[in-house]
Amino acid sequence: MFIETWAALLVLVLLVIAGVPVIFAFAGSALFGLWIALGGAWPAMDLVGQTAVSGLKEYNFVVIPCFTVMGMLIAHSGAASDLFNVVNRRLKGVPGRLAVATVGGNAVFAAVTGVGVAAAAAFSHVAYPAMRDNRYSRSFATGCIAGSSVLGLLIPPSVFMIVWAILTEQSVGKLFAAGVIPGLVLASMYALYCIVFAKLRPHAAPESDDAVVTADRQQTLGALYVGLLIVLTLGGIWLGFFTPTEGSAVGMIGALVVAWAKGMRWRGIGQAFMESGRTVTPIMLLLLTATMFSKLVALNGLPQEVQSMLQSWGLGPVGTMVFMVTVWFIMGCMIDSISIMLLTVPIFWPIAMSMGFDPIAFALIGILVIEAGVLTPPFGMSVFVVKAAVPDRNLTVREIFVGVTPYWVMILFMAWLIYAWPALATWLPSRM
Repeated sequence: MFIETWAALLVLVLLVIAGVPVIFAFAGSALFGLWIALGGAWPAMDLVGQTAVSGLKEYNFVVIPCFTVMGMLIAHSGAASDLFNVVNRRLKGVPGRLAVATVGGNAVFAAVTGVGVAAAAAFSHVAYPAMRDNRYSRSFATGCIAGSSVLGLLIPPSVFMIVWAILTEQSVGKLFAAGVIPGLVLASMYALYCIVFAKLRPHAAPESDDAVVTADRQQTLGALYVGLLIVLTLGGIWLGFFTPTEGSAVGMIGALVVAWAKGMRWRGIGQAFMESGRTVTPIMLLLLTATMFSKLVALNGLPQEVQSMLQSWGLGPVGTMVFMVTVWFIMGCMIDSISIMLLTVPIFWPIAMSMGFDPIAFALIGILVIEAGVLTPPFGMSVFVVKAAVPDRNLTVREIFVGVTPYWVMILFMAWLIYAWPALATWLPSRM
């Protein structure tokens, strides 16, 4: 029973282990399973074609490229440097101020990027040289950059939330609102950790008046532009002036204006669009191929079978949540976070809803746990982005992983807080 789905899952795992790109692994395993389920190649090809066409016509998918372009334009315009300098200037006298400024800058930057990779790359160029010039340890400096970059996956407009909303047919706007309080709490935890670390280990984060960078008028204006863009985009969505899709288009146009005001011209704008394309294309292809696999999952009732299996084990809601988290951890060591979400959410979501989990709280818990995979070895996408972006040949991947471990622990603690007090995630959306 359900042999088609299990056969397709086996093919998917084998293809991933063999090193086949996840996009092709999803497509190949889905086609194989549908071929068996529908009794022929042509019916399977027809269903796959229909799924691809309907996916390309999906209105909500427009949000992803628009917000990604918005973030890349802000990153390439120099706004990350402006934010870092302005926040750093305000933190005079705070222990580990450069690390705290990195966290604060990333928190604000996250509200216009939605892509953690962009934040990791931008602050590797901006914050790392400043921290090393002031004798910060390599591990602490890079750990702070990589760890705080994941705030972009939680603070809206997060691409993770957009993908989750599409997969589960939830409101993008409500998920955006749900991420605000947990995102701010997590950023505060990060900042507090940096301060305590600097106090306990001053040799790794020494105090220096040189660390206070003077922010000139242009930098202050750049940071102000980012703030106004956040208010315009997210404020407009939450106040109902436009939908998240319309808001993403407004934000992209606003980012173009900011980039032009910051001195970017057509060549730089074109480069930002090209980099956005390289970021968005794999995500969109993953969404399309994962939708094909979801058709197979739904056709054969895999969520119901997994639910029956868990009930036979007598796990209950708590045990089921532990099971899901364990699966996410294991998968986080093998494949990227978006792929984990696309593969597991269509199976886990119906089970969670049948067990009475709050849909918004469960979404935030899932996003946080999967988000931890961005920092988990051996994949750790943000870690390798920082390694590639930092101009320091002596820096090792191991040093970065050691530095991000406390941030990984705090992400999981935040997930537990939401499980224990769902109102952290549900209070703000309930006011919309």
